[in-house]
Amino acid sequence: MELEIKDYPKLIVRPVVVITTVSNSGIANAAPFSLNTPVSFDPPLYGFSCHPAHDTWRNIQDNHEFVVNIVNKGFGELMHVLETDYPYEDSELKHAGLTEERAKTVSPPRIKEAIAWLECKFEQGIELGDHVWVVGRVQSVGVNDAYWKDGVLDVEKANPLCHMAGEFFVADVRGVIYKRAKK
Repeated sequence: MELEIKDYPKLIVRPVVVITTVSNSGIANAAPFSLNTPVSFDPPLYGFSCHPAHDTWRNIQDNHEFVVNIVNKGFGELMHVLETDYPYEDSELKHAGLTEERAKTVSPPRIKEAIAWLECKFEQGIELGDHVWVVGRVQSVGVNDAYWKDGVLDVEKANPLCHMAGEFFVADVRGVIYKRAKK
């Protein structure tokens, strides 16, 4: 089946993260993103794609910090709340009933209910198409102990939330974890 070029993202199931930032007056902002990935191991850099009109980008430009909250199936029903365009400084975390938890190295809070988190300092923003690719240097990393097994994320237990397209999200993706053979 041939698709229109605009439909290409619908072919790639992507992990959802919720980025938290703060305004200059310290009000937390939270928004989900699915175009995201580690971009370098050394130095430890993480990137995500953000529309330049989002409060997330505004706060990062002002404060140069953000937290990447890795979320699971339990956040699926909250996506419509976290995606809502509330007025600036009207915290999505409060609307979603999520708990702010103090980060160790940056001022934005992490989300207590998240399965894992990356605390980042802004490195650079690159305009690409209609978005800005935001790159942050990872300062601190943590995971809820319940989701860590044998040195990696226990995917079956963590049940990370993924984004398909538009309002479609997916969880309960089960499968075999393949371990690369040593050379």
